[in-house]
Amino acid sequence: MAVAEPRPAETIDPITDAIGVLQWAHRRFGDRLCVTASFGDGVLAHLANAAVPGVEITLLDTGYLFAETEWYADDLAHRFDLNVRVIRPDADLDRNVWQTDPDACCAARKVEPLQRALRDRDAWVTGLRRSDSESRRRAPFVHDDLLKGVVKINPIAAWTDDHVAAYVERHEIPDHPLADRGYPSIGCWPCTRPVAEGDDQRAGRWADSDKTECGLHQV
Repeated sequence: MAVAEPRPAETIDPITDAIGVLQWAHRRFGDRLCVTASFGDGVLAHLANAAVPGVEITLLDTGYLFAETEWYADDLAHRFDLNVRVIRPDADLDRNVWQTDPDACCAARKVEPLQRALRDRDAWVTGLRRSDSESRRRAPFVHDDLLKGVVKINPIAAWTDDHVAAYVERHEIPDHPLADRGYPSIGCWPCTRPVAEGDDQRAGRWADSDKTECGLHQV
């Protein structure tokens, strides 16, 4: 499903560009658009709701989210009147598989629930940013995700940490409760650790292993 990527205006800042990309996505795909947010921070959820008021925002609850993440998502939903949909994994999954096979754990608790979230949807909006990691440096605003059979849209792909900070300050979005405890990137509790000052933001994800992605993103 080839689509023309919206072209950000050269004279507009990345924050305004991101709103334009989201509004284009809603015009193009309507209710067949799926917005997912991990609620490691509140930026994408707030931005999507500002661009398209009432848009459904999907949280993939792996069953291993920090209690602080669950509270944070609920708090933001009430604070900003967000329309949050929660999708959970199969209740019969082996709860200990993360100890022996993290890839299988992510496949069952993230990838499969995302497949259900994308069922009957044509496009998927994510909070992926080029500055997140080396593997994401060339993430486009829009591209065909052939493996998932949807158009993948990354409205904040060009945002730097400074853009995120400016947006948070402008809209008075509270930080995740773990942000000031050394967790700049927050996933599931068994596989997320705090990082030392100056380390890569994602260094605490699957620490002491070669794993760097959960399988949701191939960029």
